Amino acid sequence: MSAPVSRWAEELKVPEVWIGSRRYATKKARQEAVQAILGRYGLGQAVDQKDDDLLLLDMHPDAAEKVGPGVDRFRVIATPRGHHKGPEAVLADGSKVVFSYQKCLDPPTHRQRVLAAMRTEIQPQVNTYYESRKASHTLVSDESGQPLAPADVHVSYFSGPRFHDIAMKFVQAAGGFDAVDLTGETARGLALFTDRTLAERWHAHHQEHAVLGLLSAKENPRRPRV
Repeated sequence: MSAPVSRWAEELKVPEVWIGSRRYATKKARQEAVQAILGRYGLGQAVDQKDDDLLLLDMHPDAAEKVGPGVDRFRVIATPRGHHKGPEAVLADGSKVVFSYQKCLDPPTHRQRVLAAMRTEIQPQVNTYYESRKASHTLVSDESGQPLAPADVHVSYFSGPRFHDIAMKFVQAAGGFDAVDLTGETARGLALFTDRTLAERWHAHHQEHAVLGLLSAKENPRRPRV
């Protein structure tokens, strides 16, 4: 495990960022990836390529709050001033949310890093749930009932409280995001709580409140973001 690093030291690092399963060493690289997506679609056109769709879903730091009803699709629109293209999320309830992708390209804040670390901390619980479903031969979508191939399975919180809500309740009880110190990140998702007692409390809180289920890769992005 890496030694703890101060937040001041973090700010001096090269702004390497993971967006979903993609690693970007610089802000320019992240910007070029998003611009490549926007360049593939005309104004008003829906984003229909899976990798493009997932990148837009993963990239926004406040996605859980901004697209709570669930995303039906993304489309490309003119930015408010009309000079550039930008992504717009069309939500399941018909409302629309414009994403500022420039904001999304900034290095993660401490709040965002804490939430990412919280996901890393409880990943063994998620893995155990998946393995239990696999062992019981119930790899089926809990929404459609359709059988799922192992490569097409997504563990989701869609039938209970969102991960974001579970995490926020815990962080508030712990004294806020500034009360949570993290280890340094040496690879994707490897930041953890430095206080292992607090980590154990988080594991127990998540175990108590999480209601997990299975969805297909196609169904998962269309559910409320968690």
